[in-house]
Amino acid sequence: MADSHGHHHHAHDVGNISGRKIFWVTVLNAAITAAEVVGGLISGSLALLSDSIHNLSDTIAVALSYFANKIARKPKTRQKTFGYKRAEIIAAFINSSVLLALSIMLLIEAYKRFRNPEPIDGTLMITVALIGLAANLFSVLLLKKDSKASMNIKASYLHLLSDTISSVGVVLGGIAIQIWSVTWIDPLITLFISLYIIRETWLIIKKTVDILMQSSPEIDLTGIKKSVEKIEHVRNIHHIHTWMIDEKTSMFEAHVEIEDMMLSDAEKIYLKIEEVLKEQFDIDHITLQAEVDQCCDKGIIKQ
Repeated sequence: MADSHGHHHHAHDVGNISGRKIFWVTVLNAAITAAEVVGGLISGSLALLSDSIHNLSDTIAVALSYFANKIARKPKTRQKTFGYKRAEIIAAFINSSVLLALSIMLLIEAYKRFRNPEPIDGTLMITVALIGLAANLFSVLLLKKDSKASMNIKASYLHLLSDTISSVGVVLGGIAIQIWSVTWIDPLITLFISLYIIRETWLIIKKTVDILMQSSPEIDLTGIKKSVEKIEHVRNIHHIHTWMIDEKTSMFEAHVEIEDMMLSDAEKIYLKIEEVLKEQFDIDHITLQAEVDQCCDKGIIKQ
């Protein structure tokens, strides 16, 4: 038996998120939260209160994303040989789950408001929402670049983006209330915002759960088998395991049955297999175990 640990490549690490950037996003969201809680209670606007709940979760989410990013960059240890890469995945899962729960709560509150409308101060609602819109928009622009590189930051970015959209809705709702006195527009805005957030966060939750459950990335195992078995001296590849450490790093291990030969010759076959797996299937870390007439079960997946 022999093992081959391929020289694996890694996708670019998430850029080191600026502490100053995170500080200002956190301060802005804390300020918005306080303003919207007060404004929501005084004006009677559910949309403003829902915005304040989102902003409170934003403050926590962004800070959590920052610390998770810092943890993920810590060096590997003997106890954690893959490092702390999944810290960001856990943070993204927590952020999205909290936002999902809050959105469901807001849907329930919106339903109650539809049944029992309450008077709303449209002017105050518009004023506070405009302040929130400006601050949220600034925060979104600060995190937009980082959100493209990390699922963790994307979860926080979605928090902020949803509040920006929410603020626009609240402003428009406040105008409608002032002009036509249609108070039902307030819970309607909350309904649409909540449904949008539920859809977006569910996609992140699904992906983070897949990674935490060590699900296989989207790889064609049958295609891998056909490609590898075309290599000279390779009889069979079987007992394949593929999983993801984080959203960027895919892992691969398998048994490779080869013709009886010297180990030095077998190493050349390993290199050919690794080249196929990296170039054709974009796999990062490869471990191959060579064997000659060992396994009775030759299936792609070990049963």
